[in-house]
Amino acid sequence: MTVDRSVWYCQVMTATQTSARDRLLAAANELFYEEGVHTVGIDRVIAHAGVAKATLYNAFGSKDELIRAYLNGRHEVRRERITEAIARHKSPRARVLAVFEALAESTSDPRYHGCAFVNAGAEAAPGSPIVQAVDDYRGWVRELFTQLAREVGVARPEPLARALHMLYDGAGLSARLDRDPNAASAARAVAAALLDEATA
Repeated sequence: MTVDRSVWYCQVMTATQTSARDRLLAAANELFYEEGVHTVGIDRVIAHAGVAKATLYNAFGSKDELIRAYLNGRHEVRRERITEAIARHKSPRARVLAVFEALAESTSDPRYHGCAFVNAGAEAAPGSPIVQAVDDYRGWVRELFTQLAREVGVARPEPLARALHMLYDGAGLSARLDRDPNAASAARAVAAALLDEATA
């Protein structure tokens, strides 16, 4: 059987590039989350991934785009974790509280270094790809809380969703800054009180 050398070459190069891209994302995920996106220089990510500098720029174009890809990956993982937690419950009230239960799982991890989106967005330049990734994530969280509030049947779901979102943010910050592993559980209790008041 004759092998088309051009096809073979493209397949090998594609596999190599995908592998290098994955290594860059894995390195970025580890270093950016543990030490901060602004503290870690691009050379450290490249060295940690074991790739050439040109590979990074071919795959992402810039450090900001690499950070956006890192945040998008964390967004996907967070969405899956929260969605799975919600799916374990049938009652609308329990489904809202499940979001805080998922947060408690994250914040109880010894490797928890706070919300990756808050950390990355704190010093991001307006209009940068980083801000877009942060906005996309926060928009998803707000819409999720709004949808869950509608399922509960409250008359005004948007204000309740805003309060729950603020509570969610605060619990994540408290868990990190106050080193309080019970912050998410405390937030869940407050969320339960908010739901009871909204549905009274």
